[in-house]
Amino acid sequence: MNMERSLPHGLDERPAIDDQPKAAFIALGSNMGNRDELLLQALHRLNIHPEVEIQVVSAMYETDPVGFTEQPAFLNMAARIETVLAPLDLLHVMQNIEKELGRVRHERWGPRTIDLDLLHYEGVTMDTEELILPHPRMMERGFVLVPLKDCMSDYEAEPWLREEVAAGVDRVERERKEGILLWNTINWPSG
Repeated sequence: MNMERSLPHGLDERPAIDDQPKAAFIALGSNMGNRDELLLQALHRLNIHPEVEIQVVSAMYETDPVGFTEQPAFLNMAARIETVLAPLDLLHVMQNIEKELGRVRHERWGPRTIDLDLLHYEGVTMDTEELILPHPRMMERGFVLVPLKDCMSDYEAEPWLREEVAAGVDRVERERKEGILLWNTINWPSG
């Protein structure tokens, strides 16, 4: 555990132990194969899990690759879910979906059929070898922030998060360092 990380806004280092559904935010990305279809398949597989319910999905955005730039453009989106799964259990569900959809981990920031990142889990901060919450780089990445903002409009549980995401999007739009283009909107039935 990294003791130097501060816990923002009263978040608790311990994962939730009650059985009340918690909100979680997931980033989805793809830059190999039929990107649109892979993102939709990942959403569907998340939603059919008995302990996961998708509440809101963002539009799809085509984004320039970051880090390793010699690769095709990504489609990125985000989803807000409700779940009774603990954060690590949710991460394992997401990793299984990646595997089912052909994800092979070759190189960091390299091309991938599908990428699912757990960005935030309501009321939880954790720093383990396997998972850090909130995601340590989510406020730096336009390809995460822009879709994430789409999922925030009616999220009332943690107003500070909505405010930080909006401020991050404003910064990204001012700096214009990343190419982020609206690709497609999705009519997902609300939760």
